[in-house]
Amino acid sequence: MKRAVAALAVTASLAIASAAFGSSSATTLNGTVGPGFTISLKMGGKTVKSLKAGAYKFKIADKSNAHNFALKGAMKKTLTGISFTGTKTVTIKLKKGKYTYYCQPHASSMKGSFTVK
Repeated sequence: MKRAVAALAVTASLAIASAAFGSSSATTLNGTVGPGFTISLKMGGKTVKSLKAGAYKFKIADKSNAHNFALKGAMKKTLTGISFTGTKTVTIKLKKGKYTYYCQPHASSMKGSFTVK
C-alpha cells in the first residue's frame, strides 16, 4: 500500500514537472504593431526571416487601437484585435511553409514574412 501511494506521488510530481517544463519550452517571438504604421516580428532582437517547424510563443505588443497583428500561412490567426492595445501571448505550432504577419486594415503596407523549414 505504501509503495502504491509513493509511486502515485512520484507519478503526479513528474506529470506536474513535465507540464510546467513543456509549456516553457517554446521559443518566444516578439511582435510589435504600432504606434505608427509599423509592424515587426523579432527573436533575440533580430527580425525573423526563417524558423524551424515547432511551437513558438508569439508575444505581441499592440501599441495602437487602429491596428492589429494577424498571421497567415499554413493557418490564419488574428493575434490581437483592432481596438485592443496591450500585450498578448499566444503559443502557435508552426508547420513548414511561408508565413506573413500583417495588420488587416493596412495589409498592403504593414506586413512582413518568414519561412518555416
